[in-house]
Amino acid sequence: RLAVYCLKDAYLPLRLLQKLMCVINYMEMARVTGVPLTYLLSRGQQIKVVSQLLRQAMKQDLVMPVVKTEGGEDYTGATVIEPEKGYYSLPIATLDFSSLYPSIMMAHNLCYTTLLQKGSAEKLGLSSEDFIKTPTGDQFVKSSVRKGLL
Repeated sequence: RLAVYCLKDAYLPLRLLQKLMCVINYMEMARVTGVPLTYLLSRGQQIKVVSQLLRQAMKQDLVMPVVKTEGGEDYTGATVIEPEKGYYSLPIATLDFSSLYPSIMMAHNLCYTTLLQKGSAEKLGLSSEDFIKTPTGDQFVKSSVRKGLL
């Protein structure tokens, strides 16, 4: 009886892995992103993004700076408003902004490869139609001048 239990205990997780195709998904994610399989299991999402950015930067002969972060920096996440329980006779709209910032960055060509330093627009002879100015005062060239890496 104990042997049957041990056999099932080993067999059922294997069937679950086969059904969910976890190993295949991780292998394909490692192949696409160019990171080792162990990084996918032990690190967060950023390693996949940075790896793909590095790959694209190498294709364009660009160098990406190494930024060392100090520990102890608190990261504030999104504000989540708790729903009020009850019956609603009118439809309720829900909003998900998870892809909002990347979409805005791509639409306006906001990338560190298109960022202009202060005064460089005049030095490069760019007209006001060649770049955009953000509310914070930063300037980015438009995609007609240079397509960003992001």
